[in-house]
Amino acid sequence: MRPKLHVRRGDTVEVVTGNARGQRGRVLRSIPEKGRVVVEGVNLVWKHMRRSREHPRGGRIQIEAPMHASNVMLL
Repeated sequence: MRPKLHVRRGDTVEVVTGNARGQRGRVLRSIPEKGRVVVEGVNLVWKHMRRSREHPRGGRIQIEAPMHASNVMLL
């Protein structure tokens, strides 16, 4: 049986704890197996990209990292 989260993709949430407290965003992805969600514009991390056909110059890009679902509140 899959664990259930209190938020789904597309919901608007507010971060209630951590460095991003008070920020709001839309849920881009939920990962119920790990109890995590990815919120648009929140919890940004730098990802170092190797040169490839998709990224010919390589470099660093910012992506949203998953955060624990208990740190967000449904609006």
